[in-house]
Amino acid sequence: MADMKKPSDKATPSTNDLTVAVAFGGGGARGYAHIHIIEVLDEMGIKPVAVSGASIGAIMGAAVASGISGKEIREYSLELAGNRTGALTRYVKARPSGFKNMFNSEFSIGQLDARTMLKAFLPEQIKKTFAELEIPLSVSATDYYGFKETVYTDGDLIDAVAASASIPAVFRPVQINGRYMVDGGIYNPVPFDHLIGRADIVIGIDVVGTPIGDATKAPKAIDSIYGASQLMMQSILSHKLAMSPPDIFLRPNISKYRVQDFFKAQNIIDDSIGVREELKRSLDAAMNKIIKS
Repeated sequence: MADMKKPSDKATPSTNDLTVAVAFGGGGARGYAHIHIIEVLDEMGIKPVAVSGASIGAIMGAAVASGISGKEIREYSLELAGNRTGALTRYVKARPSGFKNMFNSEFSIGQLDARTMLKAFLPEQIKKTFAELEIPLSVSATDYYGFKETVYTDGDLIDAVAASASIPAVFRPVQINGRYMVDGGIYNPVPFDHLIGRADIVIGIDVVGTPIGDATKAPKAIDSIYGASQLMMQSILSHKLAMSPPDIFLRPNISKYRVQDFFKAQNIIDDSIGVREELKRSLDAAMNKIIKS
C-alpha cells in the first residue's frame, strides 16, 4: 500500500511554483542596464507577477508589462541609439515649435513635453492604458507641490509614465488631475516597496549610480547638479534598504555614464553585462532558501 500523507505534511515547493516581482529604478540612460534583467528572466522562463518602476524604470516596466520581450527591447533601443539622424528627427518633431517658443525664457530649461517625447520614441507595442497590460504595473511619480509620492496603477499609461520620467530641468512637469508631477525617482528611486508581499521573490534594480571623476578637481556645473541628485537618491535608498530590503537588490556597473547618454546604449549594455550572472546566482540562492525553509 502506498504511503499516505499525513494532514500535517506540507508539499515541498519547486522553483516553478515560486513567483517573482521586479522593481525597475530610475537613472536616465543608465536604465539600459535593465535590459539584462528582462532578458535573463525571459531566458529562465520567469514572467513577473507584478512590476513597478520610476523614471526610466517606469518606461522599462511599461514595456515588460505590455508583453515586450527583453530581446525586442534591446533591438529597439540599439536601433534607436544607433540612428542619430532618425532619433534627432523624432526629437525635432516633438520639441516646441514656432518663434514664440524659441525665444521663450523657459525654452532652454525644462522646455520639453514628456508626453510628446514618449509618443515620439516609445515602441508601438506599448499599451495605452493600464487595463490593457499583461502584468500589473505600478508607476511612481513625485507630486511637486504635494511633496509626496503618487503611485499610478490604472488609467492612462502614457500620462503616468510621462509624469514619472519628467526629469526636472529637462521636461516640464506633467499635470494629471490638477496635480503637477515630476520624476518619480526623486521620491522613490527604486520602488520595490510597492511589491513587498506580492511575490515570493522581489527584485530591485538600482541604476541611479554615484558621482565619479577626478577627486582633485571640482565637478562641472551640470555634473554637480546630476551628481547631487544621485547622492540624494542613494541616501533615500540606504534608508529603504535598512528598513525593508527586497529579496534581491542589484546595482549594475553604470556609474560612469550620464543621465542623457542615450546614444551610448551599446556601451552601457556591454559594461553592465555582469549583472546577468549576478541575477542568476541571486535567484538560485533565493529560491533554494525558500524551498529549504
